[in-house]
Amino acid sequence: MGGRDATMVLLDENGIRCDGRKVDEPRRIMIRAGGLKNADGSAYIEFGDNKILVGVFGPRDVHPKHMSDTDTGILRVRYHMEPFSVGERKNPAPSRREIEISKVIKEALEPAVMLDKFPRTAVDVFIEVLQADGGTRCAALTAASVALADAGIPMRDMVAAIAAGKVADTVILDVNNEEDQAGQADMPIGYMPSLKKITLLQLDGVLTPEEYKKCVDVGVKGCELVYELQKKALHDKYFGKGDE
Repeated sequence: MGGRDATMVLLDENGIRCDGRKVDEPRRIMIRAGGLKNADGSAYIEFGDNKILVGVFGPRDVHPKHMSDTDTGILRVRYHMEPFSVGERKNPAPSRREIEISKVIKEALEPAVMLDKFPRTAVDVFIEVLQADGGTRCAALTAASVALADAGIPMRDMVAAIAAGKVADTVILDVNNEEDQAGQADMPIGYMPSLKKITLLQLDGVLTPEEYKKCVDVGVKGCELVYELQKKALHDKYFGKGDE
């Protein structure tokens, strides 16, 4: 995908990336639980220059009624990018990409949420991307997990997410926007660390079997770092900062 000049910029001879990070170093991550008083649960995340807000409502009655399931609850996810979230103004109407990412995040969260605990109801997850800078689906999935936990929804574990990838023939952690555009591969991963289960794994690009395995390993380690920040965000809200 990237030409020779792009490769030189993306990764220098010292193994330093275009934004100054090492190959296995994530961007700055800040997660805050709560913040929206009208939602049952909420979270805000800054993942590099991504800024994403998530509100959760439910469990609540399903309308129309025939959409409900007598055996289990249903999870509904809406991922939406604000018109001002990207450089060129985005059409406010849902794009095919937003609909696809909504479905991807829903499917990544479903193994974590104990939907059978609240039959005939729905849990709605609203994700608003305020500013986008590569890796929004991973940041959104991470924040949505915290918002669900904040809402008191029964969960087997939280899903932590980050993208691994390949730039200049090198496996890297946490792909930024430039690396996503000009790099060789991008692999978003969602992971439940306590259960050691992957709930999201996508790949855009080409990897050898060895690179594929290394990407998964690097991504899982990154998810474990993110998971600690998710737990800290909930701890800080309910027990106060600095109380270990």
